Amino acid sequence: MKLIALLIGIIILLVLIIKFKINTFVSLVLTAVITAIMLGMPLGTIADTVGEGIGSQLGELSMVFGFGAMLGRLVSDSGGAYIIAETMIQRFGKQRLQIAVMVASFILGIALFFEVGMVLLVPIVFAIAVEAGVPILFLGIPMAAALSVTHGFLPPHPAPVAIAQVLGANDGHVLLFGLLIAIIAAYVAGPIFSKIAKKYAPDAFNRKGNLSSIGEIKQFSPEESPSFGVSVLTALFPVILLAITTIYTMAVHGGHTPKNPSTIDSIIEFIGSPSIAMLISLFFAMWTMGWNRKRSTSQIMESLENAVKSIAMLLLVIGGGGAFKQVLIDGGVGKEVAKIFLGSSLSPLLLGWLVAVVLRIALGSATVASLTAAGIVSPLMAQAGVDPALMVLAIGAGSLAASHVNDAGFWMFREYFDLTVKQTLLTWTVLETIISVVGIVLVLLLNLVFH
Repeated sequence: MKLIALLIGIIILLVLIIKFKINTFVSLVLTAVITAIMLGMPLGTIADTVGEGIGSQLGELSMVFGFGAMLGRLVSDSGGAYIIAETMIQRFGKQRLQIAVMVASFILGIALFFEVGMVLLVPIVFAIAVEAGVPILFLGIPMAAALSVTHGFLPPHPAPVAIAQVLGANDGHVLLFGLLIAIIAAYVAGPIFSKIAKKYAPDAFNRKGNLSSIGEIKQFSPEESPSFGVSVLTALFPVILLAITTIYTMAVHGGHTPKNPSTIDSIIEFIGSPSIAMLISLFFAMWTMGWNRKRSTSQIMESLENAVKSIAMLLLVIGGGGAFKQVLIDGGVGKEVAKIFLGSSLSPLLLGWLVAVVLRIALGSATVASLTAAGIVSPLMAQAGVDPALMVLAIGAGSLAASHVNDAGFWMFREYFDLTVKQTLLTWTVLETIISVVGIVLVLLLNLVFH
């Protein structure tokens, strides 16, 4: 019954957005309320669940998003994005631009949350695409593929680290196997898939992107732009801060949080939290892209205000997605899915992947899907003698499959690249599913080799 309520909820959401053209945020919240009623949740608790969903989704994310958009706008307004784009085109040439974008996104993605990586990279991708005269989506797909694989397969991202803890897997093994799988999956779902997508969804590649989210890309001369080194340093400053924390924790404490942190431990942890890292990076950008370039404080503030105006609706949409997700979790949809798989005779790795796929489609959140799946398959894993690191990656692959209307990433991709819902399903949803399928195939192959 609960799965039927979920299905009806998703259909209502699609009809509201596609057929009646109702605002996405309004549609998401309305669908969340209707689905909650269908799931039999007490009417008095529905408003709290919706509020909690929006709040938990936007808590730290609103700061990270806001500061990230401001930093991106400062780099863009000062000519930094232009100089990064210009230099990358000259170094790699038009033929290898997709590889350049994929490699840059992969490096950024290791240290950044998916959403933060998207906010920081979209302005650069737009600038490179405009400068090179290629469709924005031609570079957007490799960027999204690289960010997505790091999010699903590689520590220090929340999902792989959390599943590794649940299943008792070695973080180093997860990272080693994960890197191999992530690189292959990103290449297949990025440069290779973009060529196929261009044939069956050509209209999506004609879209100019939602430039309002990062502002109009102005033309600069090299003389009035900051240097390539300073521009890259400013754009990557949050990554550097987060990487310092990750490397320090791995080197000094073996990747675990210390029980009795010293002063230096506390400082490192402080600068490594995404919101603080973004705040420090924003002030660094205000100096390198603003005061140091003789821009007045009022000019810098104007850039920041424009950045905030541009992401207001995007933040609400992501919050709406959180409301829908929370209703599904509190309404017991996850437990319902767990019941289906009890007593199955499938390979534990395939079962872990399948459970994560179903939960991802039902709940939207990759992190929630993977953690729930880990809880379901951990008893089976012990009996079958499967390498816990491979199980972490099988579940990680499943948690990326078929991203659709209940996932924040779906709406971010749609808003930034200015696509219709149908075009987003044909590009983003297929891209995520390719990563998932390539991921589980590679996990099964690794299992044959090392078993």
